[in-house]
Amino acid sequence: MSMSDEERDEYPDGMVRLRNPNIELMDQDILYHLALGSGSHDLPVMFGDVKFVCMGGIPKRMEQFAFYIMDEIGHKLPSGTTLVDISQYSYRYSMYKVGPVLSISHGMGIPSIGILLHEVIKLMYHSKVRDPVFFRIGTCGGIGLEPGTVVISDEAVDGLLRPVLEQAHLGKLVQKPAKLDKKLARELLSLSSPDEPYDTVLGKTFCTDDFYEGQARIDGAFCSFSETDKMEFLNKLSKMGVSNIEMESLSFAALTHQAGIKSAVVCNTIVDRLKSDQVLASKEILEEWQLRPQKIVARYIKRYLSNKGRLSLENHGHGGGFYVKSPRRMKLVQQESETYD
Repeated sequence: MSMSDEERDEYPDGMVRLRNPNIELMDQDILYHLALGSGSHDLPVMFGDVKFVCMGGIPKRMEQFAFYIMDEIGHKLPSGTTLVDISQYSYRYSMYKVGPVLSISHGMGIPSIGILLHEVIKLMYHSKVRDPVFFRIGTCGGIGLEPGTVVISDEAVDGLLRPVLEQAHLGKLVQKPAKLDKKLARELLSLSSPDEPYDTVLGKTFCTDDFYEGQARIDGAFCSFSETDKMEFLNKLSKMGVSNIEMESLSFAALTHQAGIKSAVVCNTIVDRLKSDQVLASKEILEEWQLRPQKIVARYIKRYLSNKGRLSLENHGHGGGFYVKSPRRMKLVQQESETYD
């Protein structure tokens, strides 16, 4: 069930609501893959001031983004402290907090980001966060776009070109609408600069369950179609207004929409799929391209904080340590999360 505009209007306080009555019946809610828990950690103290949740695939990239956004918003950590990976005991995702910004790695693909989103949305709920804004910052394959182009998604579609996330629940297929905030997408586009040596565009995103055959590649271990078939399909996508291909936007759009959370996907293309299947750019060029979506998101965050008079956030909020409600429960949560499969 998705949250309608009318249902959102019932909650003028902006608090994140869960669509699961079972959570209220639990003694504590262990966020297993984040190594956090509602009974072990004081989550409102740790995360109550969060406004922006920024996600990307790779832990190192999101650590770098945390330091980047810290410089951009002028955040100063208390003397003698440094940023820490709050979820270091999970060995699955990395999470860094810079004042009102969370920087989190989501791994690769719909299953990985879906697990994370369930727990981060619950984290927002337990922390009593108001009106958070979620961003996915990543890389993608472009369709007819110069590598290095920034694509802001205005819609996500699945492998059958439907704007829904389809999952099997209790042996039955369930569809969740995958909707992104179009106003937020336009606002982000307005923050691009004509002076930049690359284009920033709005476009539809084709989200797949697979990197190879699912994305019409012919360079995997297996291939069930010809080069001609591939090009016909990619050209069909282009005519439909699809600008890029990646593996997370569908789940990101569907779950944030269901939670009533404003969200956007901003990616840079690293290959034009009409010309090549393989990424041929150097590591140095790829690293420069990956900064481009971060710049737009940082501009949005800076503008918001500036309007609120919250730039230069010296000693503001939680700097990345742990506020423990129950040392015994915290130890148990960490031990549970450390037991990786």
